[in-house]
Amino acid sequence: MAGQHLSSPSVRGQGHELAYRLAYEQLLHMDVAEVCRKAGAQYVIGRSKVKERPVTRILVQYMSQPCVVTLPDGEICLQDSGEGLSLRDKILILHYLTVAKGTPATNRMITFGQLPGCASYFTVFQQLAVVPLLNRFGDEPELLPEAAAKLGGQKADYGDVSVVINAFSRVPVTIALWRGDDEFSPRGSMMLDSGISDYLPAEDIREVCGIIARKLVKSVLPS
Repeated sequence: MAGQHLSSPSVRGQGHELAYRLAYEQLLHMDVAEVCRKAGAQYVIGRSKVKERPVTRILVQYMSQPCVVTLPDGEICLQDSGEGLSLRDKILILHYLTVAKGTPATNRMITFGQLPGCASYFTVFQQLAVVPLLNRFGDEPELLPEAAAKLGGQKADYGDVSVVINAFSRVPVTIALWRGDDEFSPRGSMMLDSGISDYLPAEDIREVCGIIARKLVKSVLPS
């Protein structure tokens, strides 16, 4: 999997720029109606306010926020505020739109390590996405549902406390926590629908789970 080797910020930045350009160019040459059908997104055709030319706006949910991808201008922003997104978030949105196959959910839960080729990266994934959640919610799992609600999350039926958060319309991420006792420390898991690879590549799945973990932790930090 890419992204494991150490590199300077400038090299990583160049890699992100390239990933963005490649994904955007790919989207430009795809059938927008088919893209939206497969991704559970919507699109509208209008005109650019500045250049008075036809534009297509794809409306996609990302971390419970409606976002707009404007073609062919290449603008990606929050729909409600018009605020721009980070390059990382733009890449994730573009990858979701270009990868989505439209397959139904399997409703079979797996962990990141069960994805093809990801077993050896499971420890890295745990440190990125699960350990921060345990550090913050392990002793106070009752705080998790409230934090998840800020990301549009809902309660689920796993472990002692669990929630499901949609990173994208068709990318649910389930988080389960088990309370500790005198014998065992608190435990946690992030679970994915087994068909998630039909919507995101493995590296993006890892990134999305890390983003969710950071947002949850940040949402309950003292102001």
